Parts: sequence; structure tokens; C-alpha cells
Amino acid sequence: MSSLSLTLSGAAREAAENQVPGLLDHEFASRLAAKDHTLWGVEAEDEASRRLGWVALFEDSRRLLPQITQLRLELATEGITRVVLAGMGGSSLAPEVICATAGVDLTVLDSTDPQHVASVIGTEIEKTVLVVSSKSGSTVETDSQRRIVQQAMTDAGIDAASRTVIVTDPGSPLAQQSAEAGVRAVFEADPTVGGRYSALTAFGLVPSGLAGADLESLLDDAEETLAILSEDDADNPGLRLGSAIGGTAPLRNKLVITDAGSPLVGLGAWIEQLIAESTGKNGTGLLPVIVADGEPELHRDADDVLVTQIIDVEAEDGASVDNDIADAVVTSHMVRTGGSLGAQFMLWEVATVVAGSLLGINPFDQPDVESAKTAARGLLDAEAPETGDSVVDGAVAIRALGSSALTGADTSTLESALKALLESVPQDGYLAVMAYLDRTGETELESLRAQLSSLSGRPVTFGWGPRFLHSTGQFHKGGPHVGAFLQLTTDSEGDVEVPERPFTLAQLISAQAAGDAQVLADHGMPVLHVHLQDRQAGVTQLVDTVESL
Repeated sequence: MSSLSLTLSGAAREAAENQVPGLLDHEFASRLAAKDHTLWGVEAEDEASRRLGWVALFEDSRRLLPQITQLRLELATEGITRVVLAGMGGSSLAPEVICATAGVDLTVLDSTDPQHVASVIGTEIEKTVLVVSSKSGSTVETDSQRRIVQQAMTDAGIDAASRTVIVTDPGSPLAQQSAEAGVRAVFEADPTVGGRYSALTAFGLVPSGLAGADLESLLDDAEETLAILSEDDADNPGLRLGSAIGGTAPLRNKLVITDAGSPLVGLGAWIEQLIAESTGKNGTGLLPVIVADGEPELHRDADDVLVTQIIDVEAEDGASVDNDIADAVVTSHMVRTGGSLGAQFMLWEVATVVAGSLLGINPFDQPDVESAKTAARGLLDAEAPETGDSVVDGAVAIRALGSSALTGADTSTLESALKALLESVPQDGYLAVMAYLDRTGETELESLRAQLSSLSGRPVTFGWGPRFLHSTGQFHKGGPHVGAFLQLTTDSEGDVEVPERPFTLAQLISAQAAGDAQVLADHGMPVLHVHLQDRQAGVTQLVDTVESL
């Protein structure tokens, strides 16, 4: 049986009390369940009409399970037990949390950092099956990763096609190409489900099932929960949560997310992408800020912050939906939610589209994700851009872009540049750390987030590039322009060739970083680019400098 708990306090509860009656008048929940594409206004109707398959996917998804199980058994008999998933954004974040929560191994390859990719292809390639997840196959990161892993297999004397599984939309270029190549299997997903809503489609299920996760329980819990979320009822947790995050007045648009003992490992990262990419547009939106448990105390009383705790329902005896907080410990403007993973997937998807309606935006498009992609493609096709007025300090080179609040300040040393960046954060703004580095090998950089948050007095996000471009990257450009940005890049000691492409991974990640920084700067926001000329020494210098501020 699915478990679901939702408790609201302060502004979150007030927003639900104010907004839910109007949603009930419009029969929002039942119309959503009926795939009514008019719920988000005239401008969103065309997109919405093609993106509501996620509210009725269970029959098709269950049909996949025997195929996934059979393929897993076949691979196991051949000694193939390591699953590597090449995919970005919605194609990788759901499988990552499904497998982490289930305690089964899945290697997610969503980076273009040469050091990170080299470590993946240098490990147990003889035991590896590659799952390539992409709706079209045209995503440059996923295409590059596919080519590199398949080449590594070929170099090891392995028939790469027999070790490749494809998840894509029917009739896509990737589907056609894969059929011609004779890959091991092609799974076709529902084309009416957008990437970030695809957790319970083939995109979420195939890699997770091959890795050994229990998919039947996941789908059972989700379907049971969706029945609750489809009711036009004042206690509907989807309506209440969507109202809490999207209906506060004034809008509390920094959604600080903390894991408060939840068994759902990494759920915050999935929520981050779902909400940031769905709502960050037209100068509005919600910015998820993932923090450690207890850390929201820094910003709990800020008038633009709403704290969300992901709790362990069983530990708190919260096996049912409870809309009034009885726990006296919770006294702030807060959302607390917990339950099974399938229940949480459905709850947050419904809440996100409810919030989109209240914000007056289309929750199914991502117009500003493409801007950084376009800039990166332009840099790949052109000569290397000028580095600008960079200053070298020890192992790092520093360059200030965008707002005159930063470009006009003293950025002659790393210390002075960081101080200037902190001072450039607007009173109602945030700071984003964007690390185009190895997210598995340089995790010490994540400590910068909490330190910078304390120094700035504002929420700070941390994203690994290019992974975050498919998540908070949309909010950075499409949401309110109140961000300040610390971009980290490096030179790689070794590079990785991309077979049959005119660029290497080092060139690709450099173009992605430069393109993203330029788009942000063109929007007039402060961007401090810190390039680690010596990778290890630069990381140490950066961490030490922040600690000394």
C-alpha cells in the first residue's frame, strides 16, 4: 500500500487555504486526470495537448516489465551485470533516485568532463551494458557518451551493438539508427510524456529494472496515489502542495529542500529538475535549493524562502495524508512530505503543474535550456573565443562578466573577486555555483555551497555542469534575473576523443561552460569565471580561500 504524508505550516498552509478553493471550482484535479490541455491558458494549449500522457501511463508501463526482466536475466547469464546509463536531465535523474533508493548499482553518465567519462569507460567494460536514453538522440552530451562507450567496448573486443540498449520515442532518429545498427534492444517510450515527467515510463523503468530495482511496487504505489490526486477534494495533497509552492503571496520562490531522514535517496535532485525546468520562465518561477538537514535555519525566516523537508513517514507514524501540522517542533513556513517513491513522483508532478497554473506559465516547455545549447554549438563551430580580461592568481585564472556590480569591482585576486561576487548578490537573489568538473571525483567542492550561503546570507545552489543546464539552468535564464554566478572550469590532463565528431570532450565542456556564462552575462547578471589552471591545486586554493573569507 502506498504511503503519503503532507503537512503545511505558515505561508505554505495559508497559500493552500487561499488557492485550493479556486482549483476546486475549476475542477482542476479531475480535468487534469482527463488530460484537459486548457488548464494552463491559450498559449500553452498546443504544448499541453502533447504532454499529458504521464497521467495515464500505467498500462503501457506495466507492459514493459516482462521485457525488462527477461533482458536482465539474459544479460546476467552472459556475465553482464554493470549498467551504464547515458542520458541527461529527465532521462537520468529518475533512474538515479530509483536505483539509489532500492540499493542497486547504476552508473549514470551525464557528464562531459573528460576525467569523469574516462573513469566510467575504464571500469569493468567487459561486464557493462550501455543504456542510451534520449527522446530524439540529438542531445549532444548523450550522443557523445554513446559514441565513447561503444568505442571503448569495440577496443576491448566486444560487439558494442550487442551491449547497447536504447530508450527513445517511436520513430525518432535514434530509433531508426539503432534498428539499422542491430542493437540489443530498443524500448519505445510514450511520446506524449515530456522528459522530466517520464519517471514512470520506459525512461525511468528500463535502466532501473536492468539494474535490479523493484518496478512493480513502484508502479503500484504511483497508481494508487494518482487516484487520490485525481479527486476534486479539499484534502487533495497535489492541489495543496502545488498551492503551497506556487501560490504564496508574495511568492516565496526559493524552495529550500532538505532530506530529513527520508529513505528516498537523492529525491531532491529529481524534484530540483522537475520544478526548476517546469516553472523558471517568463521572469517568474521556483528555484529549488538543495541543502543538508538542519541548514535551512540560515534562511528559514527570509520572506522569499519556503522550506521543504523530505521525511521518513514510517519513522514519524505518518501513514496517511495529514494537512494540519500537529508537531510543535515545526513552527516556520514549511512543507513536510514523505511516503513511497512512487507516491512522491506522482505528488510532485501534479503539484508542479498546479503551481504552473497559479504562476500563469506553461509547465511543459523549457525555452531557455536551448539558449545555452545554441551558444555552445556556436562556440564548437567557431574558433576558440577570446578569454577576455582574465587575471591569474596562483593556480587559478579569474574573469568577471555581466553586471557592472562585478565587472567594476576589484577582481585582481581570488579573494577580492569572491568578495565582490558575494556583494553583487541582490537582496532578494541567490548565488549559484556551477562546476564544470568531475562530479564523482571532486565532491569536496560541494562544501562551498554551505559556506557561501553563510557568507552571503542568501540561498546558494550547487550544480555540476553540464548536468544542471537541464535543471536549474532553465531558471537561471528564464526566471527572475536575481542570480549571481560562480562558474568553475579546468584544464584536463587527459582528453577523450568523441568518435566521428570534430571535437573532443574537453572542447565540448569548454564550449558548454563558455556558452552558458555568455548567456547569463548577456542577461546582465554577474558571472565570476574561475578557471583552475592546475586542477588539484586550483580546487585546494578555491576551498581554502572560501574558508578564509
